[in-house]
Amino acid sequence: MKKVERINTIMRYINNRSHFTISEIMREFNVSRSTAIRDIREIESMGMPLVAEVGRDGGYFVMQNSVLPVVRFTDNEVKALFVAFMATRNQQLPYLKSRQSLAEKLLGLISENQQDDLVHLNEILLFEGTNPNNPDLLELSDLPQPMLERLIQLLLVDQHLMITIDEAKGKKEYPIYLLHLYREKSYWLIEGFDLKEGKKKIFHVDQLIDVKPYQKKKELSKKKIHEKLIGQEEVNNLVLELGPTAIAQFKKYHPFKISISYTDPFQSTAILKTFINVHYSHELEEITNWLLFLGRDIKVIEMPKEVLESLQERISIFCP
Repeated sequence: MKKVERINTIMRYINNRSHFTISEIMREFNVSRSTAIRDIREIESMGMPLVAEVGRDGGYFVMQNSVLPVVRFTDNEVKALFVAFMATRNQQLPYLKSRQSLAEKLLGLISENQQDDLVHLNEILLFEGTNPNNPDLLELSDLPQPMLERLIQLLLVDQHLMITIDEAKGKKEYPIYLLHLYREKSYWLIEGFDLKEGKKKIFHVDQLIDVKPYQKKKELSKKKIHEKLIGQEEVNNLVLELGPTAIAQFKKYHPFKISISYTDPFQSTAILKTFINVHYSHELEEITNWLLFLGRDIKVIEMPKEVLESLQERISIFCP
């Protein structure tokens, strides 16, 4: 019997009894004592409310002899979960090491027919970043940044953090309130409010070398931080009108902070308004590349001269 099947069978066995012992599990399922104990611990971690009794004849019983409601998935829900799981397999996502155990538990919840469908899907579906000769192969670039999981664990407790960034001039610490952690063009980015300088900044997680809770008592409340951010909102300096082709390109990729507003019921035209920090060379280069990606189907209503000059310079390279 496979492990997943055994775990599920043990759970049903346990829930139908008011009391059980490790010896009973060993005898019933023909497993060693260490395997029985390991299975019981895994069942506890899945949420079954087991209570241990102390003593020579001690064992376990299920609190109120009940467990959480059985989770059942429809065929389409199972396929949706599996396809989403496959689509993110070769990406720099946190908790990558938990994927195998998660897959085993999901397979243990579904029928044999559903499992056969998933095996077939696994044979015919390939996603971006997948090695067609070995779909299960993970490239080194697929592994998440080592600090990413620690960052997430800390921000779930408190968004006030002290981060250390490896910059060109050396290491530098920033006390921040983390606003967003997001992924853009295969890079993880931190959008944080710098508590020392009192303004919003973007940091690359790839440059993160340490993160810890911010211990100082000068922490600002979330409300005060958002009030400061509202007061610092920049005036839009890039305004474009997008046609259907440009809208299609926008949907393929757009920077995290940029959105559009449709101007007709058929969503064939739209207005884009945003602020570009032209003094930040990296942002200027990124927006230039992206505007070229949108193509010809745009009408410029307002644009900083630095962006226009950058576009003209880039175009002159290809059309001297």
